[in-house]
Amino acid sequence: MEFEEIIARLKEIISQTSEAKKIYDKDIALALELDPQYFAVIKKRKKIPFEAIAYFSHNNHKNMNWILFGNVHHCKI
Repeated sequence: MEFEEIIARLKEIISQTSEAKKIYDKDIALALELDPQYFAVIKKRKKIPFEAIAYFSHNNHKNMNWILFGNVHHCKI
């Protein structure tokens, strides 16, 4: 699992429902219900926020396996 790949998949999901042309770290933090400053810290440390991603995937009806692993089998995007 690579932090950057996971964030890229989150950006892809967020961009589908956002009118913004570009998705920023602040947008990802808010979508994950994390403080933007905390997100900046975990991004620097490349610490994957598993719990926040689990809630995000559940609340948005997205496949957590796809978010974490890029697994395209049985994914719901």
